[in-house]
Amino acid sequence: MALQVYSSAPRTSVVQNSALQGFYISKQAAVVCVAGDYTQLMRRKGRDMSFRVKSSLDATSAAAAAVVAEVGRVTEVSMETFWPIVEAAGDKTVVLDMYTQWCGPCKVMAPKYQQLSEKYDDVVFLKLDCNNDNRPLAKELGLKVVPTFKILKDSKIVKEVTGAKLDDLVVAIENARSI
Repeated sequence: MALQVYSSAPRTSVVQNSALQGFYISKQAAVVCVAGDYTQLMRRKGRDMSFRVKSSLDATSAAAAAVVAEVGRVTEVSMETFWPIVEAAGDKTVVLDMYTQWCGPCKVMAPKYQQLSEKYDDVVFLKLDCNNDNRPLAKELGLKVVPTFKILKDSKIVKEVTGAKLDDLVVAIENARSI
């Protein structure tokens, strides 16, 4: 997720690019600490600075608005469409299949994952190709191995299943649905 912090001072901006894992500060220096969901802004040399924080959740592109997850099928998502779809799911359980094109176990799980989407009509099933275009989102979600299945509830990750373990995935989905 890209995090942009704008100062009220003229021509000052701080931008964090999650792909580069760093902050870029133009004109005036400011100290910005980001920890989890909490943003802590500190003052520099006693100057009062006000900030406006904007995350990738705030901006929905035309492509993100156009993609709608349908129950009963698997929806392909990208870095731009993932969070808007998760937010739109509300309190429904969301299951994300993080895969790559070259992964053998991912290919074995794909038809089984499709069958699960048809079985659970109250769960949103998504899949994310963890290619170079989606690498920042994969890093944000903590991808280490493929396939990885993230189960989300109320836009928060509640369970992770790594590997081609269908039984573990079914148990995780059942548990998330009962929360």
